[in-house]
Amino acid sequence: MATMRELTFVEAGKVEFREARVPTLEGPGEALVRPLAVSRCDLDFVFTQGKAPVTGPFPLGHECIAEVLEVGDSVRSVVPGQRVIVPFQISCGTCDACTKGFTGSCRTVPKLSAYGLGPLGGGTAFGGAISDVLRVPYADAMLVCLPDGVSPIVAAALGDNAVDGFRTVAAALARNPGASVLVGGGGAPSVGLYAVAAARALGASNVVYVDPNDGRAAVAEKLGAKAVREKCTPALRLGRFPITVDATAREEGLRFLLGSTEPEGTCTSVGIYFADVALPLFEMYTRGVTFVTGRVHARREIPAALALAARGLLDLAPVATTIAAWDAAPEAWILPAPKLVLHRT
Repeated sequence: MATMRELTFVEAGKVEFREARVPTLEGPGEALVRPLAVSRCDLDFVFTQGKAPVTGPFPLGHECIAEVLEVGDSVRSVVPGQRVIVPFQISCGTCDACTKGFTGSCRTVPKLSAYGLGPLGGGTAFGGAISDVLRVPYADAMLVCLPDGVSPIVAAALGDNAVDGFRTVAAALARNPGASVLVGGGGAPSVGLYAVAAARALGASNVVYVDPNDGRAAVAEKLGAKAVREKCTPALRLGRFPITVDATAREEGLRFLLGSTEPEGTCTSVGIYFADVALPLFEMYTRGVTFVTGRVHARREIPAALALAARGLLDLAPVATTIAAWDAAPEAWILPAPKLVLHRT
């Protein structure tokens, strides 16, 4: 049996390369790809801090740009040698959920099936992207070709966090062109910053980013936002906005964003709450606040976000603050940074 290295979450604060079986094609619609650049999801860092209800070992990595190595006989959309974005969720493209655009809730595979998320991604059946070979079970449905001129390093997050930030503002700005946007950051650090980048790319008239962390605030400013270096709490008063984004992952931060949403506005929360939190439902009811939560449907969102990035309108580069060599993964993966990207030299 051929083996390869695969970065593995062992326990809080400890990840290491371990030997794993090299995957092979298991059907005519599949592809094998070689990851070239993998960025660390915000949730991955939560794992390393021991703040998620998961136990190891399980393979890591799910935001990925890869090179196609081999395809099954029925694959038509990609050929060996092409560079592709690999969505983190497994989706068949043909079930009733996928055809409605709910690619994160594919009914053909076990619930939550994804790369590199262990028990929060349906188990370990599909492996992790920080490996030499990754199997894509539905190549035509899942893979998106990366245009020439788009850097794999900055585009890696389009497999998850970048499109997660994109969808927090895209639909709301389509309904309300030029609206102002308020983003509370910190708990999902890169998603909040990608929301800022998307808001600017989609024509928001004003983007305000709230986060006491100077490094993240500086990135937001580079992306064109006004940064408020304060902690998101209900006592903070910045006015009300038609579009708000909660990337704080803190109950008081969520309440701040909900309280800062104007009547008939929309608040989208991307911070993961592992316990129940209280919501000001009566206040939300009387103001007509629309509250959106749930996982991104990554494959559905990739084409629109990628098109903006390819045109130079969606600026992803400033968010990728830390670039590390592939072999440095065990040490780099546990270090704090808004966005870490591993790449093969």
